[in-house]
Amino acid sequence: MTVLQAHLVCVCLVAADFLVRAWRIQWIIQGLGYRLSVKDAFILNAFGDAACALTPLRIGGEPARLAGMLRSGVPATAAFVGISLEVLAAWPVIIVAAGWLAWLYAPAWWASAGPRLGAAAEQAWPWVVAVFLISVLAWRYARRVARPVARHLRRPVRRALVYWRRMPRWPILASLPLSLVNLVTRVAILPVLALTLPEPPAMGPMLLGSFALLYSQLLLPTPSGAGAVELGFLGGAVGDLGEHQGWLLLAWRWYTNGLGVVLGVWLAAKIYGWPALRKLTRQGSAEVREQPEG
Repeated sequence: MTVLQAHLVCVCLVAADFLVRAWRIQWIIQGLGYRLSVKDAFILNAFGDAACALTPLRIGGEPARLAGMLRSGVPATAAFVGISLEVLAAWPVIIVAAGWLAWLYAPAWWASAGPRLGAAAEQAWPWVVAVFLISVLAWRYARRVARPVARHLRRPVRRALVYWRRMPRWPILASLPLSLVNLVTRVAILPVLALTLPEPPAMGPMLLGSFALLYSQLLLPTPSGAGAVELGFLGGAVGDLGEHQGWLLLAWRWYTNGLGVVLGVWLAAKIYGWPALRKLTRQGSAEVREQPEG
């Protein structure tokens, strides 16, 4: 596969991912009895992608998507329930995919990546320590920010139960294959880029490594798993990428994170204006500084 072909395929994968996620949240909100266009669903997902990628522990993602739904006329409680249902439908797909990939490829992956990761950790131990310390600080920061958000979310929980009981099953069932397409398109980006190499790594272990690097970002405290993901990528978690690993890392980050950040920030600035975004950023920073330690 040529470099141009690989990038065209990656663009198509990203576009498919955006589309199926827009359909997923649109159908769930329709199941709750409210109208949400594909365009508005696309915009609110772009808001969420940018906020997830730029905030520790992805804490900005769901508030950003809630803001996008409120802009579209969806009531706050229904929006909260819709996002919760979407997450509940996505996690079983992620767990099953993780188990299936581990069953098929974990031994081969560990045989090829394990020694490389161990050697890389020994050679770059100062960076490993630095990433660990930064992760701890990011976790503490995210916890302080999330505390007031959690207090605000406690109130609508009782009203949310009403929506849960009225929700038909078809949007949840329909979201399962859409979640699978979302997972496949994202995991496939790295193998597609690696096909441009003269001798790409074995596909099975690379798929498992791609999945691990992507979905570990849901648990890592730094924004987009910054630091830990790069160490794993360059340390051999996806196989031996040779002298081109730096460029592949940049391209992979661009398609899995960078495009979403650029698109989400651009749409937010276009809709709300740069002054509003700067004001929101300052308010968020001020709220964090006012939170007591502990």
